[in-house]
Amino acid sequence: MVRLRDLSVTFSGGRKPVHAVSGVSLEVQRGEVVALIGESGSGKSVTMRTLLRLHPERRTRMGGQVQVAGRDVLAMPARELDDFRGKVASMIFQEPLLALDPVYSVGAQIVESIRRHEKKVTAAEAHQRALALFERVRIPSPERRLAAYPHEMSGGMRQRAMIALALACKPQLLLADEPTTALDATVQIQILLLLRELQRDLGLSVIFVTHDIGAAVEVADRIAVMYAGRIVEEGTARELIRSPRHPYTIALLKSRAHGALARGARLDTIGGAPPDLSALPPGCAFAERCALATDACRVAQPPVVELAPNHRARCIHTAAAAAIAPTLVA
Repeated sequence: MVRLRDLSVTFSGGRKPVHAVSGVSLEVQRGEVVALIGESGSGKSVTMRTLLRLHPERRTRMGGQVQVAGRDVLAMPARELDDFRGKVASMIFQEPLLALDPVYSVGAQIVESIRRHEKKVTAAEAHQRALALFERVRIPSPERRLAAYPHEMSGGMRQRAMIALALACKPQLLLADEPTTALDATVQIQILLLLRELQRDLGLSVIFVTHDIGAAVEVADRIAVMYAGRIVEEGTARELIRSPRHPYTIALLKSRAHGALARGARLDTIGGAPPDLSALPPGCAFAERCALATDACRVAQPPVVELAPNHRARCIHTAAAAAIAPTLVA
């Protein structure tokens, strides 16, 4: 469904170009859920938006190969791209209050999307489909909610409406950009379960972006860990959680709040800060924050090490990481 090969995305317009994504290669099979995880600024959302070519053309330079459902996204003319968005690939944005148009009812926006891609569908038929979608995503009083404006809905209800809009034209690929970030814990779980249920029922391919490795485990078949615009570790969810081999993945797992803390205990944190993407170091971008880093890490980009048939990491210290991982991951 998705094939990225050596994807690079650079933004200009400031004092220096920003290398937001550097050499990302990733595949997503049909019916598979892949999670992209990492800190803010690691390149997750930029990668997602590249799949729909949503970046401003004048200030963005994209390189490499981007194929979705066999189509070359970077080479698409504007008209074909308009048909591709929503029909082949669709996106659930992080903040639906900003993504939904505030001057139209949510129902009107779904109806418009359906009729834009399916010319023969009447307004009445599109309305019925929108109603069925609201019922599918479990919005209470769906007929009344179709007439509501985004600001009249709660955060969880808006997110469900955003999911309904993303599914309106029956896409093959669903891109979920941190869809639970602004929600409380109970609603987060409901949305995650709903997304997984819809994915299984509709046979969707899904890329799920999150900074919460726990959420990734709940929904994903495979996990790709991003740092400073690169994928530093990738594997099945089970393998990556049980046997992490990149120091950054281990640090993410260690810093996750799980279980009760002893009185006076502090959460583990990752020291330092991500590097400036306009001035990336020549070696491993995580070296300055890594407890295992040596001089060799700072000289050149580490190679990708194949650890197992479905598990790889970009690190020269995978053996040392293996030795400390069991003490960090319960």
